[in-house]
Order: sequence, then structure tokens, then C-alpha cells
Amino acid sequence: MFERFFQHADEDNEGSHISIDPNNIPSHIAIIMDGNGRWAKNKGLPRVAGHREGMKVINKIVKKANTLSVQYLTLYAFSTENWKRPKTEVDFLMRLPQQFLSKELPALKENNVRVRVMGDESVLPEYTRRAVEQAVLETKENTGLVLNFALNYGSRHELVRMVKDISEDVKNEQLSVNNIDEELISNKLLTCDLPDPDLLIRTSGEMRLSNFMLWQLAYSEFWFTNVLWPDFTDKDLEEAVKTYQQRKRRYGGV
Repeated sequence: MFERFFQHADEDNEGSHISIDPNNIPSHIAIIMDGNGRWAKNKGLPRVAGHREGMKVINKIVKKANTLSVQYLTLYAFSTENWKRPKTEVDFLMRLPQQFLSKELPALKENNVRVRVMGDESVLPEYTRRAVEQAVLETKENTGLVLNFALNYGSRHELVRMVKDISEDVKNEQLSVNNIDEELISNKLLTCDLPDPDLLIRTSGEMRLSNFMLWQLAYSEFWFTNVLWPDFTDKDLEEAVKTYQQRKRRYGGV
């Protein structure tokens, strides 16, 4: 039953000639942007060069998602586990949001994109927090595509925080155990104001979730590709959407 979810992008090329159905666009697409380091290694460059190149791709994919009328785009920018990387690489990654937003914020505002962030911002460097907070503030009135950056995000950390919040409510007699249900849990997550992703894309050939939106992706369609993130194009995004449109979402039914 799981073959449908783990069908690899390279096996879906037979659908490349199919046109995109504008009436069946995934409302929310989540992307694990993987492969920057391998892209750089393949070219004999330092890992940070791959991250720099990968940052350039974000702008192109945001524009394409906007053109396709995708309503929400979540990008896994930095995980709670990424702190384990060498300090020089982490420091570079922490500078990327500032570099990206300082350059692209005017275009995001012009295209009615609303920037949103989820993750534990408390341990981020001040310059990273400032850049993110400014982008969120300056785009909060926009009504178009919601660009959601998962920054210092880990799904297990999110779930632990949710359990603690609910436990406190029960302890303080603000909530009855009998009232705990899926809707309540969803409303306690960092994505409480977003719909669950319809489509998950992961680049670089890896086939795992890597602690990303474990609750929210329960019924999402998965699309994997060997393409490394710096080489990911709007055509690859189109291919993912076409594949999504060829699937029937059953949600456990027949």
C-alpha cells in the first residue's frame, strides 16, 4: 500500500507530457531542500558554496509556486539537528536568511507574498531574528502566497512542546482529558493557522522525513527526486505537481 507514496520522481517521467490541471493545485507544498553539500562536493567547492547556490533557487521556486496559485509553501531551512554541523557552516547558514530577505523582500512584498516562520527562534542569532521579524512584519498584510520558513524547527521538539502545553492546561483544570482530540492537537502546533501539506517534495534522492512535520504529513503525498536542491528548477516543481494530480487521495478509504 505504501508504493504509491514512495514512488520516485525518476519513475514518473511518463507523465511529463501531461498538462497541469489548474483546478487541482496542491494548496500547501512542503519542501525538504536537500543536497547543497553534495552539490558543492561534486564541483570541488566548499559546502557553503552549495548553501549559497541553494538560496538562489528559493526565489525561483517561490515565483513558480505563486504562478501556479499554490497558497502555502513551507521550506525546511534549518533543523534543530543542524546545530551539530561545523560551526563555520552553521554561522554561514544563520546568515542566509538575512542575505535572502534583504535582497528579496521588496520582490516578495511586490508579489503579495506573506512571510511566516515556525521554529524555536529564541536561540537564533540576533541578526537572524531581526531579519526574519522584519520580513514577517512588512508582509503581514499581504494576502497572496504564504512563504513559511521552518527555521530551527524539529517536529519532535514541536510535539514535546505541544504535550507540555496540553498537560499544563489539564493540570490547571482549563482542559478536560476527554476533550483532547486531533483538532486540539493540531491547534497547539506551530502550523495551527496553516492547512496540512498536500504535497511533500524532497530533493537529493533521500527518502526520509528527517524530523519534519511528522504530524502534519500524515496524509500528504510524497515526491522524491535525485535532483540536488541547487539544481532544482521550476520544471521539477511542475513535474511534482503533475504527479500529485495523477494520484487519488483516499485518506484511508477505498
